[in-house]
Amino acid sequence: MTTRIISCTPTWDSSDLKEAATAVKSGQLIVIPTDTVYGIGCDASNPDAVARVLAVKGRGRQMPPPVVVPGRESIETLCIDIPEAAYRLTDEYWPGGLTLILRARPDLGWDLGETGGTIGVRMPNEPRIRTLLDTVGPLALTSANTTGNPPATSVGEAVDYFGTQVPLYVDGGPTPGSTPSTILDFTKGGVRAIRLGTLSLEQLSLTAGTTIEPANTSK
Repeated sequence: MTTRIISCTPTWDSSDLKEAATAVKSGQLIVIPTDTVYGIGCDASNPDAVARVLAVKGRGRQMPPPVVVPGRESIETLCIDIPEAAYRLTDEYWPGGLTLILRARPDLGWDLGETGGTIGVRMPNEPRIRTLLDTVGPLALTSANTTGNPPATSVGEAVDYFGTQVPLYVDGGPTPGSTPSTILDFTKGGVRAIRLGTLSLEQLSLTAGTTIEPANTSK
């Protein structure tokens, strides 16, 4: 497999954007910068491509990738039973480092792994990836690293991890760092913080208008 590195610095060239979009639509894997670290991803609706993302990371189906979307309206396309608290949080913190786990639409038909009928959704605060998302739709996207290693913050680090296993790398320069997104789960009764990033439970609860519990709290 041949590998290409294209650029989106400082913004997309139309030919590079077209090449990236064509790669995604044809089922290829892509590495692209986000608002935190570099991510490796693919067309979220392509099960073979999703399986390859997990394989090159050394991750099993029990750890399905989240989905990044171009806008807030996407959650209504992908999810059902969306509580008001989720809308309040996306209004305040999207685009940004907040992933919501919600109930996936039964008719969605995507195979992201062993999701139990759920889907993790995030709108990244990175205009260049959102430009691609506007073109190709949601991506299954996870941090660009092999399991047990730190996420790549440059395209060179991503190439070192994956080499020719990924046909297309998008160089956007260094990313801000590895502060993870906050992950909130709305699917098990109430709201639970699976992982905290820069936002505190108190901040999140105040915005949501409901108490957000730490992950280890049992009901």
